[in-house]
Amino acid sequence: MVFFCFLVDQKRMVRNSKPAAGTCSRCGGGASVADIKTATRFCYVPFYWKSWRAIICTFCGATLKSYR
Repeated sequence: MVFFCFLVDQKRMVRNSKPAAGTCSRCGGGASVADIKTATRFCYVPFYWKSWRAIICTFCGATLKSYR
């Protein structure tokens, strides 16, 4: 009997961010505009990258608006 184990995950990295006007609707924290890079990895080897911009909460980290 053969078992296959696929280790696939995604890692989000914030490249840079700057403050934005407004507050988070979930926790009331401040908001910031961030350039985010997402790397999808298979067995810890990245095979797909995607860069995008989003408005995120600086306190809880929730994505409030996504610009993909």
